[in-house]
Amino acid sequence: MNAKQNYKWNELTMGTCYYPEHWDKKLWADDLDRMKKTGISVIRIAEFAWSKVEPEEGVFTYDFFDEFLDLCSEKQMKVIFGTPTATPPAWLTEKYPEVLNARKDGVLLRHGGRRHYNYNSPVYQRLCARVVEREAAHYAKHPAIVGWQIDNEINCEVDEFYSEADSVAFREFLRKQYGTLEKLNEAWGTTFWNQTYTAWDQIYVLRPVLTRGINPHQHLDYIRFISESARHFCKMQAEIIKKYVKPGDYITTNGKFWNLDNHKMEKESLDVYCYDSYPDFAFGLDRDPLHSDDLNDRKWSHNLAEIRSICPHFGIMEQQSGGNGWTTRMEAPSPRPGQLTLWAMQSVAHGADYISFFRWRTCTFGTEIYWHGILDYDNRENRKYREVQDFYKKLKAIDGVCNSEYKAAFAIVKDYDNEWDTSVDVWHNRVAGASEQGIFKAAQLTHTPYDIVYLQEDSELTDLTKYPVLFYAHPVLISEERVKLLKEYIEQGGTLVIGCRSGYKDMNGKCVMLPQPGLLAELTGTDVRDFTFTSPAEDEVFAEFSDKKIPMPVFNDIITPLEGTKTLAVYGNSYYEGNSALTCHAVGKGQVLHLGATFNKENTEALFDYLKIKEPFKEYIEAPETAEVIMREKDGEKYIFVLNYQAEKIEYTLQKPMIALYDKTEATGRCTLPAFGTVVYKVIE
Repeated sequence: MNAKQNYKWNELTMGTCYYPEHWDKKLWADDLDRMKKTGISVIRIAEFAWSKVEPEEGVFTYDFFDEFLDLCSEKQMKVIFGTPTATPPAWLTEKYPEVLNARKDGVLLRHGGRRHYNYNSPVYQRLCARVVEREAAHYAKHPAIVGWQIDNEINCEVDEFYSEADSVAFREFLRKQYGTLEKLNEAWGTTFWNQTYTAWDQIYVLRPVLTRGINPHQHLDYIRFISESARHFCKMQAEIIKKYVKPGDYITTNGKFWNLDNHKMEKESLDVYCYDSYPDFAFGLDRDPLHSDDLNDRKWSHNLAEIRSICPHFGIMEQQSGGNGWTTRMEAPSPRPGQLTLWAMQSVAHGADYISFFRWRTCTFGTEIYWHGILDYDNRENRKYREVQDFYKKLKAIDGVCNSEYKAAFAIVKDYDNEWDTSVDVWHNRVAGASEQGIFKAAQLTHTPYDIVYLQEDSELTDLTKYPVLFYAHPVLISEERVKLLKEYIEQGGTLVIGCRSGYKDMNGKCVMLPQPGLLAELTGTDVRDFTFTSPAEDEVFAEFSDKKIPMPVFNDIITPLEGTKTLAVYGNSYYEGNSALTCHAVGKGQVLHLGATFNKENTEALFDYLKIKEPFKEYIEAPETAEVIMREKDGEKYIFVLNYQAEKIEYTLQKPMIALYDKTEATGRCTLPAFGTVVYKVIE
């Protein structure tokens, strides 16, 4: 099941990221005083400061952070303490080069950046365990500390590992999974291209091969191995910290990155989950936001929905406050006036009860000198500082929202096996990427909000039944256990919608010798005898559905409905004109819709209409596409967020009287919201 988190904030809380090791001690007290003036009450520290605690191997010094933590207590500032394992010190990597990660060609990634270690080096595991143990034993009882962050952005920047230690650990992972080489060879289909293994030592993590044609089944298991390695590294630290942590303090980590089962990591190791939200990436100088079709910064709402699937009431450890950029990449403009508040309120609307801005002051040295914080190099108060102050006033005005529930009209079903397979299989990637963007756009622009539900080993029927409709866009890899759970959901009255290219692989990514959609056919009541990518040499394919023409993009299943299955739409062109394009099959009290294409804005909106889930808040508000509308609910109180991502004002209509919480005024009827504006209402019932 989706785990209940072990820690929740009891009020909406604002923080920032601070690095006392970067600044003269003379600045510390003034910095903390100024933070308090803005409403900041929590800071995150120490996640890159190994040398401040262990400057030489086996030599531990605590004075630096003792002094700073005592000052935090004096100033009544709370602290999240980060373990320093994302940046091993020079003495460590020089003496023990085996701790370093490597490129696929074997070249070591040397000291000087970050995240240059590998999870599976026994030496690194031992030294990390020791420094975490020493930090936790010494600092955990300090009254200023309220939480611990493990590492920093696990699997960020690098989610592939090619050290010798990784190959050793990969073999052990495979032994546990398969037991014998015979079973591994069968699972990986190693008879193809004469890849059969006769000894475990012949197996390595991925290595360079001609035309990048790596065995896809090996590749999928490699990603699973990376996920397990990262989770084990996190769990090792969490178990140490738990021995020392004060009652009420929490363990977390930040970010959601690739090749990692974040749901399982949260269950195993964390009390609450945090994310790092940087919507300004949408406006980076390597992007074309004026001609993009992904809704730019608004697409971070999908990222936040992903985080909500892990932890319903999460924190933002790093919330955008200034323009981003390293000296080597990621140049981007400063947030425009209002965008800092917009993006932070976007996080709150989607479930964040803690907002920590990155960072307090822009660093004056190092690779991140262009990753701007609240304050700039000159240390003067500026418009960002004033906007943070104003955001805090807004945050406290909506404090009733804390721990409220996001109201979703439907859910998107996902699982890690299929997510990871998109990294392995370009066909799967193209189809899945198109549908993820299409469903998101349709949901956003029609104000039809969704949750994301990951199918996991311990998923239960109750994880699904809270939603009347599930979109499981392209479950390429499918198991009997998942089919059984989905069937139970449908039989009790739910609606399942799947797209093309579903059910044709087993859980190792091998194609099954079954009529498509494979094990799902008993639910869909369909047979796919022919299929094709849509051809760039032909007109765009469409289907006739409920007196509409809907696009059928990217890939088409030419569907044969089986007995008892209704055709809802037929193809209007291409060589399969007149064949079924969308079907409906009754299963128990529910139904399964099979769309023979990927999902885009237009065909998904048509499905919303057909399924009667479109725009569930229309009795409360009528808003343009350019606004995001979100409802949260707690103890019978309904809260409506309206977020304007545009550089010009928008108009919308409130259908019922509401209280605008920022200034406690009553509002109804026609309203306006300025450029990048936000408003939060409480509905008057």
